[in-house]
Amino acid sequence: MSTRKAKDYKSEVKPIWCPGCGDYAVLNALMRAFAELDIPQDTIVVASGIGCSSRFPAFLNTFGIHGVHGRPLPLATGIKMANPELTVVAVGGDGDGFSIGGGHIPHAARRNVEIPYIVMDNSIYGMTKGQASPTSPEGIKRKASPYGTVEAPLNPIMMALAYEATFVARTFSGKLKEMVEIFMAAIQHPGFAFVQVLSPCVSFLDTYAHYREITAPIPEDHDPTDLLAAMRLAQATETLYLGIFRCMADRPGYSRRFQEIQSAVHPMTVPEVMDRYQR
Repeated sequence: MSTRKAKDYKSEVKPIWCPGCGDYAVLNALMRAFAELDIPQDTIVVASGIGCSSRFPAFLNTFGIHGVHGRPLPLATGIKMANPELTVVAVGGDGDGFSIGGGHIPHAARRNVEIPYIVMDNSIYGMTKGQASPTSPEGIKRKASPYGTVEAPLNPIMMALAYEATFVARTFSGKLKEMVEIFMAAIQHPGFAFVQVLSPCVSFLDTYAHYREITAPIPEDHDPTDLLAAMRLAQATETLYLGIFRCMADRPGYSRRFQEIQSAVHPMTVPEVMDRYQR
């Protein structure tokens, strides 16, 4: 039984998101997931990029790094490789993750690095006052696109499945209990876990009512090891499915494979080497 509470993971820094922002619920859910899994605070590192959601590390009583735009995955990968025993979580938003940082997702997926990547997708650039993002609806009119955008939005779930990420899920900030369960599964997954969180921006694109209307749980008979079935669910347009699209635990994780190579070359583990040089 867990001896830790969600509040134990909360720092003294107060979140500065707009009232009603979905990211508050995501923060709450992540702290609850840490507590349910009873993970010591000093063994957690949260890496982020730039954007509203990337302020996460400051609000948590864990180790963290607020990095540069679009680079939470390289940061998280480096940390995990330096000390595989840590619980390393990457967080960011749709602009950070699917625009400037989009090129890092396929490599995290192909390496199968043991990191959950939580992307808070509000389909807008909230921190810079509401420009269209890679997941904004086509035709959206904003100050930077007064005649409407002409780009089609990305499908993050389909993208992660196409890269054959071993864990792919979608959740909604309006469903806290389900979000906690997804985060727990992602943290425990022995490989790269991609989680898209529908996290509305109440200031520039309030989609709460829209998501409550069109989201639905993934059918109970879905087989998460069936990639093509997951892709069919991801392609649905009238319904946005919530839950785990894919979960494959048969591919070894990136740091585990490197540990095997290291053991063949040198019997000491990375923590043991670090301890020797720190004496």
